[in-house]
Amino acid sequence: MNTPLCYALGALLSFSFLVAAGCTTGGEKPTPQTGSVPRTIRVAQQGEADVIGSDNRALQAAADMLRPGDTLVIGPGTYRMDNSLFIPCSDVVVRGTPGETIFFKNPGPGSRIVDGGDYGEKVLVVEEPEKFHAGMGVTVLDDNYNSGWDVTVSSISEVRGDTLYLTQMTLRDYNYETGNARVEASFPILCAIDVENVTFEGITVDGNKDENPYFLDGCRGGGIYLHKAKNCTIRNCVVRNYNGDGISFQITDSITVTDCQSYGNTNYGIHPGTGSSHSVIRNCHFHHNDRIGFFLCWRVRRGFFAENLIENNGLYGISIGHKDTDNLFENNIIRNNGFCGAYFRPET
Repeated sequence: MNTPLCYALGALLSFSFLVAAGCTTGGEKPTPQTGSVPRTIRVAQQGEADVIGSDNRALQAAADMLRPGDTLVIGPGTYRMDNSLFIPCSDVVVRGTPGETIFFKNPGPGSRIVDGGDYGEKVLVVEEPEKFHAGMGVTVLDDNYNSGWDVTVSSISEVRGDTLYLTQMTLRDYNYETGNARVEASFPILCAIDVENVTFEGITVDGNKDENPYFLDGCRGGGIYLHKAKNCTIRNCVVRNYNGDGISFQITDSITVTDCQSYGNTNYGIHPGTGSSHSVIRNCHFHHNDRIGFFLCWRVRRGFFAENLIENNGLYGISIGHKDTDNLFENNIIRNNGFCGAYFRPET
């Protein structure tokens, strides 16, 4: 659990943090944090909006306009994702139309690495470079590492011949001779890192797991992913069919998840983890995930988990482990899970 490596994900997507002028309405007050007037930035697939488009590039262009106090409103439609939507600043709201604003992950190709992949490199020579293009989110890994923190999540800045150029350096020595080193087009779909007071609401994330490899556990990603975040809210969102964890937040404080669904994911429905404290998870439905509905990772403390329905998951309803203390579970329904309702992991 080498948590200093977590910093790398904060720069993984190499998005430019633009500040652009926007529209305001009369009578608005400056935000205390910046002294600027809150704005609404709109992205849509058609009609009037600050950005028109139907993929992650349009979403990111709109997000890069945000400054503290703003709201990003994403119109109805299916947005095709070749990389994350990365929220670059604190004190913002990201709002979709419930059931109609859908982030759909494009198919995730992969290829073996045949050269490069040492620690600190940004160059990978791969067997099948034609599968990749600039701007694509990727994960670099090999089978020698068991911890989810050991993968590198980055973006491709350029493809030249058989070589991929990355925006973020590799975090480990990925051994193509003994470890089946590979690069896969995988990434968290909606994420925020090193932020406070960010709200996600009314967004559906579809991981398209049938066309994507299992690539990324909840340490480095998820359908919705927060890392080193504080006082954030995920409200009225749906994550489904992600080849990994549905909702994951790591090294956080005071994250609230309410009125959400997470189902059909290949790993966990929800994954508060790695020292996350004071989480509130309430009135959610975690079901039909391949492994566990509600997974508490290491050192999850002082949480309040109430009125959730946790059912029909492949192994356990709730899994509790290493140094997970002082959490209150209240009025949850746990039923029809494959092995047991509540499992206390035998960890030292």
